[in-house]
Amino acid sequence: MKVLKISLFFLLTAFSINVASAQLKLAQLEYNGGGDWYANKTGLKNLSIFCNRYLGTSLNPNYDYVEVGSKSIFEYPYLYMTGHGNVVFSDTDAENLRLYLTSGGFLHIDDNYGLDQFIRLELKKVFPDKELVEIPFNHPIYHQKFDFEGLPKIHEHDGKPAQGLGIFHEGRLVIFYSYESDLGNGWEDPSIHGDPESVRLKALQMGANIISYIFLSQ
Repeated sequence: MKVLKISLFFLLTAFSINVASAQLKLAQLEYNGGGDWYANKTGLKNLSIFCNRYLGTSLNPNYDYVEVGSKSIFEYPYLYMTGHGNVVFSDTDAENLRLYLTSGGFLHIDDNYGLDQFIRLELKKVFPDKELVEIPFNHPIYHQKFDFEGLPKIHEHDGKPAQGLGIFHEGRLVIFYSYESDLGNGWEDPSIHGDPESVRLKALQMGANIISYIFLSQ
């Protein structure tokens, strides 16, 4: 059984949790602006179950929702953000998220087709001096438990290739942006989108690679 590595910042925050006595949870990020931050409601549950089976983790499938400006984000090593529409980060939100990320946290942004034009602007509030860059195919995030040559395409909307983009801080990948992929839709219950099992499997395997990269390899 592999043991999760937890960054020191989770022990220093006032909201730290005792990982020896409680299961870790994943969390989905709430944000302002009117976008549907609550999309993909069964995704993190299924991803947690998949990781527990194939990575030997012990994630609690009952994930939480957490506001971007809340100190509660420091309780979670992984934050998932998705949606189809507008995103607005206040200055306080941006400062809180920047502190979380530079202290050891990780944000996975999953474009649900419609988020891109908004999130790129808001990320400049979080890291004014940084740009999203394409993650090379030889990066460890694609080669954990499962091997991928880049981000898998789960749902086809516009004929564009899926891209894994990211922001690095002091050499560490702190934001992974799954763009033109619909990765989180592939995590959902089979009845929601009717995806072939082979497609869902690719989505879950890539999701497991992200979790493995955060918890087990850094």
